[in-house]
Amino acid sequence: IPSSTQVFLSTELLRALPRSKVLASSLLPCQQHQSQFGPVAHLPASRQSSHMWQRRQPSRSYQTSSVLHSYILTPPQVNSILKANEYSFKVPEFDGKNVSSVMGFESNQLPANAPIEDRRSAATCLQTRGMLLGVFDGHAGCACAQGLSERLFYYIAVSLLPHDTLCELEAAVEAGRALSPILQWHKHPNDYFSREAQRLYFNSLRTYWQELIDLTSPGDVPDTREALLNAFKRLDNDISLEAQVGDPNAFLHYWVLRVAFSGATACVAHIDGPDLFIANAGDARAVLGVQEEDGSFSAHTLSNDHNAQNESEVARIRSEHPPSERKTVIRQERLLGLLMPFRAFGDVKFKWSIELQKRVLESGPDQLHENEHTKFIPPNYHTPPYLTAEPEITYHKLRPQDRFLVIGSDGLWETLHRQEVIRIVGEYLTGVHQHQPLKVGGYRVTLGQMQGLLEERKARASSAFEDQNAATHLMRHAVGNNEFGTVDHERLSKMLSLPEELARMYRDDITIIITQFNPHVIGAQRQEGQS
Repeated sequence: IPSSTQVFLSTELLRALPRSKVLASSLLPCQQHQSQFGPVAHLPASRQSSHMWQRRQPSRSYQTSSVLHSYILTPPQVNSILKANEYSFKVPEFDGKNVSSVMGFESNQLPANAPIEDRRSAATCLQTRGMLLGVFDGHAGCACAQGLSERLFYYIAVSLLPHDTLCELEAAVEAGRALSPILQWHKHPNDYFSREAQRLYFNSLRTYWQELIDLTSPGDVPDTREALLNAFKRLDNDISLEAQVGDPNAFLHYWVLRVAFSGATACVAHIDGPDLFIANAGDARAVLGVQEEDGSFSAHTLSNDHNAQNESEVARIRSEHPPSERKTVIRQERLLGLLMPFRAFGDVKFKWSIELQKRVLESGPDQLHENEHTKFIPPNYHTPPYLTAEPEITYHKLRPQDRFLVIGSDGLWETLHRQEVIRIVGEYLTGVHQHQPLKVGGYRVTLGQMQGLLEERKARASSAFEDQNAATHLMRHAVGNNEFGTVDHERLSKMLSLPEELARMYRDDITIIITQFNPHVIGAQRQEGQS
């Protein structure tokens, strides 16, 4: 597994602290993936499992100021940390002319957990058309998010294949011939693939396409919305089934249980010409950057958060369980008082019957029995399943004024408002800064301080392009913005130098994918579709 610059990260000491996504952890973090993001000084073994059950404590519980002053990083050191996981991809041009609605994308990740529990994926569909981009936010460990990052796009791509192509795939496997590639992956060197599980993953995928062959007919044209829906639900079902069946290989048996007992949300975009679909399960978010006639940018949200702030989600969950559970199914804005997202992959503790959980754990490897939390049953657990991975799917027909799409894990949206995210990215991509009235947020500011803030803003505008990656630029703001909305290098340095046991107290992992659209191609494609 490749290693990179050590990145122990945090943000927002002065703001209200985001809450831990899950109060109950089923398994330990993904310790075998530590080198993916650098060495990790773990908590003592006796504290590791209990550590994930605790709420993040208010910042006043820690004497952080004396610690922070001893870790001031230089600007090159800050840049090295921020850029360690950045990635960019430009769609190739054909005959000097780009015929894709997507010009390219840029992504980045900033860990708070050690190791990071977020994952990202991007790929081009080779057997059909279109591009897939996704952010996966793990909880109770990184195993489930890791599995999604490797598998979900294959399930989507297979769901989009016509009947004849599915038959060709099956015939090639039967004959022992090499398969035509389904996806072209666009991966950072740190984006890990678990080689040990590839055979298991392939067998499950093959079973899925065999069933699709039986369910479809020659000439059938797959529906994108239905394909996304089926892919999400089928993969979650396979994750559950693999954990129940187990594997003769001890490592794989342990791995499939870790994937199933941890959890992950998913936000995926499928872009084909002017057709943009968002499939979302959980609280990651997709927001479109729209350029207005005056050159400013506005935010158009394409996904809904599936949590207690979504009244329709609360109503949905309550409607699926008896009236006697109305007061217990959602407590303290969490599912059964424990889980913040109301839709997620894995998390079989919220899906399986108590009897099934006990049976699977009793037959599982010894490592599971060493962790008392795997035996934990959520309170008021009467009518499972309480959780689903069924996505909410949004369609948007791209217009020339739709300039870019930001997909981010909730760690981004906890630190910046969506309109601020779109403004920062829009100004970065266009080089045009739409200065808003300087806000001081109720602070008393002297004229001298105001002049200093204005000079700082002017300097920031001239140095805004030190980042060659839009996701990195946005991340710099998410971590380094001060109370006046400007990037403060000293603050940024302090936040990035926190040791990992403190970093998670102040923010979540942050993963960002920014996709830039080609307005000329989109305009032409819309005209072709209307003619």
